[in-house]
Amino acid sequence: MGPPSSSGFYVSRAVALLLAVLAAALLLALAVLAALYGRCARVPPSELLHRGVPDAAPSPPGAQEELLPTRRTGPTREPAVTATPSSGRPPGPWDQLRLPPWLVPLHYELELWPRLRPNESWAPMLTFSGRVNITVRCTVATARLLLHSLFLDCESAEVRGPLSSGTGDGAVGRVPVDSVWFAFDMQYMVLELGGTLQPGSQYELQLSFSGLVYQDLREGLFFNVYTDQGERRALVVSQMEPTFARSVFPCFDEPALKATFNITIIHHPSYVALSNMPKLGQSARRDANGSIWTVTTFSTTPHMPTYLVALAICDYAHVDQTERGKEIRIWARKDAIANRNADFALNITGPIFSFLEDLFNISYPLPKTDIIALPAFDNSAMENWGLLIFDESLLLMQPNDQVTDKKAVISFILSHEIGHQWFGNLVTMNWWNDIWLKEGFASYFEFGVVSNFNPKFPRNEIFFSNILRNVLSEDHALVSRAVSLKVENFKETSEINELFDLFTYNKGASLVRMLSSFLNENFFISALKSYLKTFSYSNAEQDDLWRHFQMVIDDQNKILLPATVKSIMDSWTHQSGFPVITLNVSTGAVKQEPFYLGKVKNETLLTRNDTWIVPILWIKNGLTQSLVWLDKSSKIFPEMQVSASDHDWVILNLNMTGYYRVNYDKLGWKKLNQQLEKDPKAIPVIHRLQMIDDAFSLSKNNYIEIETALDLTKYLAEEDEIIVWYTVLVNLITKDLVFDVNSYDMYPLLKKYLLKRLISIWNMYSTLIRENMATLQDDYLALVALEKLFETACWLGLEDCLQLSRELFKNWVHHPENEIPSSIKSVILCYGIALGSEEEWDFLLNMYANKTEEEEKIQLAYAMSCSKDPWILNRYMEYAITGSPFTFNETNVIEVVAASEVGRYIAKDFLVNNWQAVGERYGTQSLVALMYIIGRTISTDLQITELQQFFGNMLEEHQRLTVHAKLQTIKNKNLENRTRNARMTAWLRRNT
Repeated sequence: MGPPSSSGFYVSRAVALLLAVLAAALLLALAVLAALYGRCARVPPSELLHRGVPDAAPSPPGAQEELLPTRRTGPTREPAVTATPSSGRPPGPWDQLRLPPWLVPLHYELELWPRLRPNESWAPMLTFSGRVNITVRCTVATARLLLHSLFLDCESAEVRGPLSSGTGDGAVGRVPVDSVWFAFDMQYMVLELGGTLQPGSQYELQLSFSGLVYQDLREGLFFNVYTDQGERRALVVSQMEPTFARSVFPCFDEPALKATFNITIIHHPSYVALSNMPKLGQSARRDANGSIWTVTTFSTTPHMPTYLVALAICDYAHVDQTERGKEIRIWARKDAIANRNADFALNITGPIFSFLEDLFNISYPLPKTDIIALPAFDNSAMENWGLLIFDESLLLMQPNDQVTDKKAVISFILSHEIGHQWFGNLVTMNWWNDIWLKEGFASYFEFGVVSNFNPKFPRNEIFFSNILRNVLSEDHALVSRAVSLKVENFKETSEINELFDLFTYNKGASLVRMLSSFLNENFFISALKSYLKTFSYSNAEQDDLWRHFQMVIDDQNKILLPATVKSIMDSWTHQSGFPVITLNVSTGAVKQEPFYLGKVKNETLLTRNDTWIVPILWIKNGLTQSLVWLDKSSKIFPEMQVSASDHDWVILNLNMTGYYRVNYDKLGWKKLNQQLEKDPKAIPVIHRLQMIDDAFSLSKNNYIEIETALDLTKYLAEEDEIIVWYTVLVNLITKDLVFDVNSYDMYPLLKKYLLKRLISIWNMYSTLIRENMATLQDDYLALVALEKLFETACWLGLEDCLQLSRELFKNWVHHPENEIPSSIKSVILCYGIALGSEEEWDFLLNMYANKTEEEEKIQLAYAMSCSKDPWILNRYMEYAITGSPFTFNETNVIEVVAASEVGRYIAKDFLVNNWQAVGERYGTQSLVALMYIIGRTISTDLQITELQQFFGNMLEEHQRLTVHAKLQTIKNKNLENRTRNARMTAWLRRNT
């Protein structure tokens, strides 16, 4: 699956916890309703929802041709189907999260029939039916079968066998199925048999079922509605990872239970059906109403887990190429294909496959690759073998838009998903506790792939910007989790979904990068080749990976490690958080300690004595030094001492390849600051980033004083690397500071201090924007950082920034074909509205109404919240909750208004007067998110009481208690920020 999206509204860990509580309550309610209404009773959902529409339900026997033959050796009896809640059943294997090891699936014959027709209203849900024949091998004698099933209605269940000759042919009998019941909480279907399955024998489970297809659910089977060529259309697509295959067909839904699949899709003749493998053939089938449907069959897949099963039914066009004899097709809306929006992705996909084939010396095993672009896909992208699924915003781009970071974004995500064809698809983790084995490696190799095709890409700086900085800011020893978890720690399926986070992707990639840094590249790749070859079409655990690295280390004598690869890497993957490495440059003493949020405040909680085996690559006076290891809490390295000379300085963590932050004693920081002021170019760019990011994070959490971090910004008038400026600004000009600073005397001091230093780099880039923006088309870091530079310059009131915003916005209004450069478009639109009037706001509203691409609509919706006129913002929010004159589906308008400087107070008042309508429009989750945005303004117990009373009208008692605790936390954080800001103000007075 693709990396977690960085777009949209940011939700802190505290908010996520509260939302998880609310979500759990909702799931419990759904489970109760499911039990009450007999969700898996023998009434198909089509009859519950669409009585009188017989062709929407499975056709009766004889009304349709049978693709999957049902072998009958005698009369059968229909098993009783019941739903059993956990309180009404005896203890058993259905109480465990993992399937019992009684059966091993070998092969699936799967037929799916979603009832998608063109030119319909496409209600919030469609129906589908299906059949699956699963060939299994019995390993333990049993008269009871368990497999996964979720929200499926069971039509029939039979067990045939034992099968002869180890194939699915020639069944010699059947095993009666006495009853079928469901353990909803663990998502199991249980078949109680009238006989016993024998170890070593093979059997065939024959199941027919039906279910629902929801719009935009993005789980299991779902459908998108979109506009193409001026018409409303719909498509059906699947998302099985991690545990949603069970909501599409009954199956053994665990990653280690690999099997082959023969997939058949029944669809309307006007649609195209896609799946993992190439189309094998087509035939026609008539439903009970006499309508003709197309039956498309596909070739047999390789052995693969259920989470990689994929299908799509769409009215799309495609472009194609051939790479090393294998077809690559990209499918998208016909408008997008006609506009050549898929051309860039198509042109790089084949070379990415070839590069990874050559790197790992393993050919891509499938005969084709289809890649489909969805109008809306919350998961960003999914690596299904043979059918990759993308959100179109991450795959398509305007062919004439050269000055954009979109090329790099598409390249990164394509490389990530193609990397999964080896890490995840070919070699799969044994269970989800080691999901980082696929996501971490795919995230790491995306940078190697993109750098291979773009040699000028500053790989270290991009890795820091895209991966490392984000996860270091979230990974705290007391509140985060380890990358690799014990299987027995998992109790509920929902815990698996929570693994798709920064720790799996970003920390996993960072640990792979660290491993690569203390091995040489040849040994690193050699170990991976051995690992991939050994476990092809199979499963592996973390220890299997370490074993293959150890084998390579044992066969050479160039690299000496202080411990085994397993011991080194387990210290990083089995512990949460990361260490702070502190160097005393006077003595050469180096110590490690876990990084905590608010070090001083948490000292009483520190009962853990965590240590890591830490590789330390370092530089002294610009020269790379030999690798050393910190394998205990502290050590002395005399070679790290510095003299009294102004030219003597040390930086630990070369290229930031180690997953830790670095602190120095006061002399160490002073030496680095002196070097920055004297000759910043002597310190590599990656280490200027590192020093600033480490210093501000350490100061925020009480490891060093804020003044030490601020001292590192004195030299910035000489800094011409925009990515360094970006790192300074995201650490210094935070949302909390923006919300707080205008009420104090810091702003004029900060404005004077920063503009004096920022003007040089501003002049450089504003000139490029005005005269030759095309020169930036291959400068990914500049395109990423430019928005923050532009935003800050305008926020500080730099007149040239405001004037350039007016010029670009006005030119676009009068000549919409002259697009604003995408890297700064959000800022230009925002300031165009902030500096404009009702006329400009109405222009954006009309643009919003005429746009079809979700990404553009979100951008416009955000920009309209930048107005400084209270009445316009009130009107905007009124439009949002009434849906008149337009419906704003892409974003929560109330949230974006509340997040603006002017809008936070207006949104609060609007919410007080319209909370019921807001809750109905956006749900309780939105109210909680709004609480956190509005909470930025509170600093007293009285304000907490006011907000608590307000939200108390909307929430249940247990929710009120949680909200009160969170509001108190917000207040304390606000007070800490103000104390910090007061110290910043005092420093600015001394240095401005």
